[in-house]
Amino acid sequence: MTHMPIESIRDVRAHLAEVVERADRDDTPTVITRRGKEVAAVVSIEVLRRYQEWEEREINRIIDERMANTADGVPIEDVMRETLARGE
Repeated sequence: MTHMPIESIRDVRAHLAEVVERADRDDTPTVITRRGKEVAAVVSIEVLRRYQEWEEREINRIIDERMANTADGVPIEDVMRETLARGE
């Protein structure tokens, strides 16, 4: 796995263009901290889109599994409610 730089908000503010360039060029996210706690990340739009595609596939996989296994007795309304809640 690629090493992810971790920087404070203050440091990122000082060189945001470099952080964005690194994300775009190398697909290397930068984790941003506030008071020592990880709170956000700067990622390339490509990384974000791949994550969103993966998340959609996972949601569809869960729906397919639950629809195929009616023995669990999960009503479709519950599946739809859970799915919609994840999208919010």
